[in-house]
Amino acid sequence: MHEQAPRGDVLAHVGRNLRRLRQASGLSQQALAEASGISRRMIVGLEGGETNVSLSSLDRLAAALGASFVEMVSDPEATRERIGALAWRGRGAESEATLVGSVPARRDAQLWAWSLAPGERYDAEPDPEGWHEIIHVSEGVLTVETESGPLTVGPGGHALYGSAQAYAYVNRGDVVARFVRVVVA
Repeated sequence: MHEQAPRGDVLAHVGRNLRRLRQASGLSQQALAEASGISRRMIVGLEGGETNVSLSSLDRLAAALGASFVEMVSDPEATRERIGALAWRGRGAESEATLVGSVPARRDAQLWAWSLAPGERYDAEPDPEGWHEIIHVSEGVLTVETESGPLTVGPGGHALYGSAQAYAYVNRGDVVARFVRVVVA
């Protein structure tokens, strides 16, 4: 299936979240259809768990409800740091997009590609209050030392943390650690 997730993950939460958010905003299905540009028929199907939807349509529904995409697709029991929602699966078996985690943003986001040699360390200065970082490790093992304790992340793993604190990236392993870093201001 293309541009949508399998029934067992995101779509299992979309119907329940859509109904809850729509009712909380006091909108009828018809009023939501008009506000979002999504047909009432599709909204009925989504709330009933019978319809698949594109990611862009979920964005439009969320905007019309004054909600975030994350609120639309997440298991209500999940934390922002560990969402783990498969949101898209492509035609190939290896093609998929998983919403791993989310942090609030004020004005800016930066994407960085990092590599850290064995034994290497990078000590960072605290960012302004409200800033966050998201890292995803593709190779090796990275330790992020924060004031609240170390976060050790291996290949395929991630960490989310507020960066308005002293922190450091440390490679204690014997292979290069490669990771993606997203800074959100």
